[in-house]
Amino acid sequence: MLRYPFVCPPCEARAISRILSPWTGASSSRPASTLQNRRQPSRMTLSPNVARGPPKSRDGDYGKSRPAARRSRNTPFGGMNITEPPRSFQDSRQVGYKGRISAAEQRRASRHVKSAQKSRGDGKDSRDPMKALKMQRALANVSYERRGRVKQELAERDSFDEFDLLPIIKESISRQALGGMTDVSPTPIQRLAIPALLGTEEGKRRRKRKELIPDGGKKEMQQFLLAAETGSGKTLAYILPIIDAIKRAEKAEQEQERTQAAQQERQQNRAFEIEAPDVDEPHPSTGRPRAIILLPTSELVAQVGALVKSLSHTVKFRSALISSSYTATVIRSRLFSPGGIDIVISTPHLLSSITESDPNVLSRVTHLVIDEADSLLDRSFSPTTSAIVDRATPSLQQLVLCSATIPRSLDSYVHKRFPSARRLVTPNLHAIPRRVQLSVVDIDKVPYQGNRDLACAQTIWDIGKEAIEQGEERSGTPAAGTNERKIVVFVNEREKTVELTTYLQSKGIDAVALSRDSDERKQAEILAEFTGIPTASPTTTTRGIATPRSPPRGRLAGTKVLVMTDLGSRGIDTLAVRHVVLYDVPHTSIDFIHRLGRVGRMGRRGRGVVLVGRHDRRDVVKEVREGMFRGQALI
Repeated sequence: MLRYPFVCPPCEARAISRILSPWTGASSSRPASTLQNRRQPSRMTLSPNVARGPPKSRDGDYGKSRPAARRSRNTPFGGMNITEPPRSFQDSRQVGYKGRISAAEQRRASRHVKSAQKSRGDGKDSRDPMKALKMQRALANVSYERRGRVKQELAERDSFDEFDLLPIIKESISRQALGGMTDVSPTPIQRLAIPALLGTEEGKRRRKRKELIPDGGKKEMQQFLLAAETGSGKTLAYILPIIDAIKRAEKAEQEQERTQAAQQERQQNRAFEIEAPDVDEPHPSTGRPRAIILLPTSELVAQVGALVKSLSHTVKFRSALISSSYTATVIRSRLFSPGGIDIVISTPHLLSSITESDPNVLSRVTHLVIDEADSLLDRSFSPTTSAIVDRATPSLQQLVLCSATIPRSLDSYVHKRFPSARRLVTPNLHAIPRRVQLSVVDIDKVPYQGNRDLACAQTIWDIGKEAIEQGEERSGTPAAGTNERKIVVFVNEREKTVELTTYLQSKGIDAVALSRDSDERKQAEILAEFTGIPTASPTTTTRGIATPRSPPRGRLAGTKVLVMTDLGSRGIDTLAVRHVVLYDVPHTSIDFIHRLGRVGRMGRRGRGVVLVGRHDRRDVVKEVREGMFRGQALI
């Protein structure tokens, strides 16, 4: 039997530990300095060459080096292990042709920068505030520098007495044209246009007749373009100088007639040289007016004709308004009156048909006004209007184009046809007055759910109730009779006028439709309610005391609604209207200006409401509201 020597327990434990962990002895024998300088594992150390790409390979055929593969940074880990700034942050002047950044990468980089600035709040919104309006731009641009110069000129003229008008004309302005108003002052367009049309600007006296007549013996035709915001008194601005010129020419003719009469009297003393007198000689101005005013619609002819007639009661001149609303007998008796004619207000198509049979109608015309020139010089009216201008040119002394907007088409037409035309533009052209408020109704929300007709009816009811509540507060009695609230609703399609009117009537609203399909006499009666002075609501008298007539239940009292197309959006002087509802969003900014221009006229306040749906241009409506708030011109 084999026997092992005896080993003490400590020695046995030491031997076993060395067998199980042989490296402990080696580590314990190393000095402390080697432990401090121990190298870190490679997985914990960054290489200084992380930006170096794969080695360049040689092309066997040509011996050229193939460039390193471009590293894409459009990944979640694209920004790791980068020791140099990306090329998108380098100066573009330092980037060579081969180092050019792709357009897609530039857009991505700029998008990240803009989003970072927006999140920090240190970057301004670079979006153009008028981007949507510029995309459908229809108006010509008028610089704000020019608008500023005009403001300085207007500050110098603040009374009609400063104009070189005949005294009788100055007296008739407040007495006849402005309905007895006192302390009246001219509007900006009147301060600009009246001195220019009279030829007395900058304090100069009226130019003599010899200065106006060149060597050829004919006056040089003056051309003007009057442009001002809606409801600013453009009609009176061109009518007053025309009447003044007619009266001065009439005075000159009377002096010439007296001279001729004296010569005839001297010839009568010669007994052997007496000639037979003329029998039934017509008046020299019969059928040959001195001034013609062209307007696009018969409604505007009636409106402007009423203003001209009111001035003729005091100034004493002869005027006639002719349109398709009158019979052929009435037109013939007015135009070819034995007493003569001075001013004719007509539409281009009617006047053109008359001149086809009697071309001498335009033989004595010295002043020609094309009102609403943006309509009369468009594609539909331009051939007829241009033909009238050409026939009147031999005797024409002044050509006046008047408009509330200058579309790009009109701007180019004037540049080509009348390059020497002088433009008289007010500072607030193409701007909706700030006194007009514009509200937006979203028809896609509750309770309308996309029903535009219901939204329109509810808007009208809200306006009518507001008027009734205001009347009760003023009088202190419930359901007190107040002036009727006039509301105009504009639609884009002619067929929609009758359909919407029927729906509003079913909702208890007193609504009427007006379009080209309506009878002309009915049109005149309807417009008279919205262009005249507001009348009191109907009342019944009991024992001498006027008490309000209570409306039937479910009917909106004290409110009259007119549903129409753009037929009445141009030129109609709707002073009685304070509210406009845009059933459809207008197609262009021009329609916005003309439709909202039915309110806020002559310094009065007004309110517009536009109904916006899912398929409407909300961005355009938003920019129009912002432009109105800032008093900025629409593009």
